[in-house]
Amino acid sequence: MYQDGNYDAPNDGYYRGGGEPAQDEDAQSDVTEGHDEDDEVYEGEYQGIPHPDDLKEKQKKRAPAAGDEYRDRADLMAERMEDEEQLAHQYENIIEECGHGRFQWTLFFVLGLGLMADGVEVFVVGFVLPSAEKDMCLSSSNKGMLGLIVYLGMMVGAVLLGGLADKLGRKQCLIISLAINAAFAFLSSFVQGYGFFLFCRLISGLGIGGTLPIVFAYFSEFLSREKRGEHLSWLCMFWMIGGIYASAMAWSIIPHYGWGFSMGTKYHFHSWRVFVLVCSLPCIASLVALKFMPESPRFLLEIGKHDEAWMILKQVHDTNMRAKGEPERVFTVSYIKTPKQVDEFIEIQSSTGTWYQRWLVRITTVLKQVWDNVLYCLTAQYRMNTLMLAVVWFTMALSYYGLIVWFPDMIRYFQDEAYDSRVKIFDEEEVSHFTFNFTLENQIHRNGEYRNDKFIGMKFKEVRFEDSLFEDCYFEDVRSTETFFENCTIISTVFYNTDLYEHKFINCRLINSTFMKEKEGCHIDFEEDNDFLIYLVSFLGSLSVLPGNIISALLMDKIGRIKMIGGSMLISAVCCFFLFFGNSESAMIGWQCLFCGASIAAWNALDVITVELYPTDKRATAFGILNGLCKFGAILGNSIFSSFVGITKVVPILLASSALVGGGLLALRLPETREQVLM
Repeated sequence: MYQDGNYDAPNDGYYRGGGEPAQDEDAQSDVTEGHDEDDEVYEGEYQGIPHPDDLKEKQKKRAPAAGDEYRDRADLMAERMEDEEQLAHQYENIIEECGHGRFQWTLFFVLGLGLMADGVEVFVVGFVLPSAEKDMCLSSSNKGMLGLIVYLGMMVGAVLLGGLADKLGRKQCLIISLAINAAFAFLSSFVQGYGFFLFCRLISGLGIGGTLPIVFAYFSEFLSREKRGEHLSWLCMFWMIGGIYASAMAWSIIPHYGWGFSMGTKYHFHSWRVFVLVCSLPCIASLVALKFMPESPRFLLEIGKHDEAWMILKQVHDTNMRAKGEPERVFTVSYIKTPKQVDEFIEIQSSTGTWYQRWLVRITTVLKQVWDNVLYCLTAQYRMNTLMLAVVWFTMALSYYGLIVWFPDMIRYFQDEAYDSRVKIFDEEEVSHFTFNFTLENQIHRNGEYRNDKFIGMKFKEVRFEDSLFEDCYFEDVRSTETFFENCTIISTVFYNTDLYEHKFINCRLINSTFMKEKEGCHIDFEEDNDFLIYLVSFLGSLSVLPGNIISALLMDKIGRIKMIGGSMLISAVCCFFLFFGNSESAMIGWQCLFCGASIAAWNALDVITVELYPTDKRATAFGILNGLCKFGAILGNSIFSSFVGITKVVPILLASSALVGGGLLALRLPETREQVLM
């Protein structure tokens, strides 16, 4: 179909096969004469200028097209669906001709950084809470809200930005998503007030929430059927890398308070804020690199932008062929089927209305189209698959996110139990004219008498004074953690520059005692020492999914998505039952690693099958809805599981295992998609 240096499009306008046209040796050299490796367009190749035969064919089609507005919408939709099916098979052949090489691997790392940013975001708040509560005077309810607000933002962002990606484009919406996250994550490291910090983390979560649906939809549209399952699974590894990166950075940065600075008594920039800044780097790197990547050609074809899609596919082909040492290979595609456009766009001309009226109409129109896409996922054709996937996503999120919060809480509970068992009790001690200038820790003093004693430059940590007498004592520069005076009598005693606030004296009698220059800051108890075990547990939990990631990538296209989801969820449920035997810190860490490693295959397979079950113009929307539901499950899981710490292990274990079994069995009823072309 090569004639006179131009492509002659076939009569039906469809792509035929993937082989090169038959040419003799001289003809081949003529076609590629003057070729330079840096050239974007080969001599004699299609350059967006239609062939005369194509013009005739378009003129024939123009007459019936003019009557489309009078045709029934159902007929137009049926015609579009037929076009989409033809495009799906043609596009698969084109991607196979383009090959899998340098272009896909470059895009793999660019999108991987974006997925890494999503993984980092999940861990950031948990790592900074022990230090942030000191700077911001956070109560228990404040800390709980800060932990959940990120998931709330991600839930909204997944639905909103995922839906917009089907209307505005994968690349454009991913840039918006990453830019929002980077800007507000950066800003959150500098703000001082709790309310503003909470707002910044909410908007940051909203931005990063759109990343997951867009990344998988975007990357899948550059992959052939044989490569899709495996390489989408490899892409999932970046979420694990994000968790490892966050854990390692927290471990190496947060304990170094000297890396920060203070400006007076109102502005503090401690090391945990440096950590928040460092955690925004993967997002910024992905954002910069994404500027050099093209839009998804599959999306462009869906909205009728044939020439742009053709040029991008040619770029993919040429990049891969040059990397393989075959720059002479010619991209043989001349024309690609584009589906019939039936969407109605409402535009206001520049001379009509004010600027904000025009923008309001455009925004309203796009949001209406997004909402229509959401409703389309619940139509008869997709309703059952959407509902089953929703249950599987929700049960996975409820159990997984619930347990990864429950594990550290249980480990901390075991630590507290062991700590309490080592408490020292002092009864009826009498101390006079003595200076305390050292730390008192994990002690209970009962019925003691302290006369003319000085407590200077010291710290009380987990200390209780019960039914004791303090007379003519002097407290100066004293700090305290979980320290209380209960039923004590305090006579003629001076408290200077201490944090022994009123709420720490329970049913005490204070006679002629003076409080001078109380320490400024939070009127709550806090731990100055960072719990390294938090970082270690998160690091090991993230690292433990590596074997599961490798296995799922290698077997995804061999055993199929459905068996991968069902098998992984059922194995994870079995791991949950063994948690009944986890009665120590080391046992809980071990079972957490095993659970995370077993469940990752289900997550990877869910990402793949969600991409493959929906058509291009609904793919990111459906993924966003399901991922938003996943974040809702995470919020519920965090709230429910943490409330049973120290009460019982039975409810969390039975709830998690039951959810996994139910979701795993339901997943087996989903349709297998590994042999399916991308619609």
